[in-house]
Amino acid sequence: MSTDYTSRFAIDPAAAAAMGTDELRHNFHIGNLFQHDRINLTYTHYDRMIVGGAMPAGRALTLEAIKPTGTKSFLDRRELVAVNVGGAGTVTAGGTAYDLGARDMIYVGMGQDVSFTSTSSAEPAKFYLLSAPAHHTYPTKLLSIANAKRLDLGSQDTSNERSIFQFTSTIETCQIVVGMTQLAKGSVWNTMPAHVHDRRMEAYLYFDLAETARVFHLMGEPDETRHIVMANEEAVLSPAWSIHSGCGTSNYAFVWAMAGDNVDYTDVDPVPLETMR
Repeated sequence: MSTDYTSRFAIDPAAAAAMGTDELRHNFHIGNLFQHDRINLTYTHYDRMIVGGAMPAGRALTLEAIKPTGTKSFLDRRELVAVNVGGAGTVTAGGTAYDLGARDMIYVGMGQDVSFTSTSSAEPAKFYLLSAPAHHTYPTKLLSIANAKRLDLGSQDTSNERSIFQFTSTIETCQIVVGMTQLAKGSVWNTMPAHVHDRRMEAYLYFDLAETARVFHLMGEPDETRHIVMANEEAVLSPAWSIHSGCGTSNYAFVWAMAGDNVDYTDVDPVPLETMR
């Protein structure tokens, strides 16, 4: 078996407010996603979202069921999104092979068998995996970064000039919503002013960071904020009660993913900046 997994239990805001750095990282930070010829998964109790990484180098990797899913196959009652943040690779779903370049995404519907390969072992693909419970099988769909719905927001004056690529807004899913944000050179802030959405959780994967660069990810209730320091290709969980924003030492990109009651991207509760503490 080439799969490792851990579980994360849900944390309430009062408990999170009392946590120190190590406790915050233990409960919300996800590292070591991409390891040669391994699949690493984190099963969360936030809307049962699974966050993981697959990095096939010398061989194909098969997406196998893990104990927390309680099913014979991984996608028996789930849907999946895989975003490639590495070299070129292939995702095979239901017997059909789909080629993914850097920053391309694939949606795989419920009930499919899935495997991953890289085009070159010297520059392996890195598939960032996101899975949520499903009630219906929607068609598998390859979505390239070039065909994603793009929104250009922010400005250099506020250090948040960025392009948002909405992947799943153009297809049908049960509940998973995934996209990517790329900050322009000279911009470091994302999602500020912040918001919360009590109807769904969220996860961020920060990438395209230099080895020495960091992002200070902000979380917590609006009047009781905390931060977690993030390095390249690390993920962080954001409960429904928490803000989710960040500021980096340089520009960067991040994949955002949500699961819960509502798939409407604009379904958020804004937090006025002057009310934050």
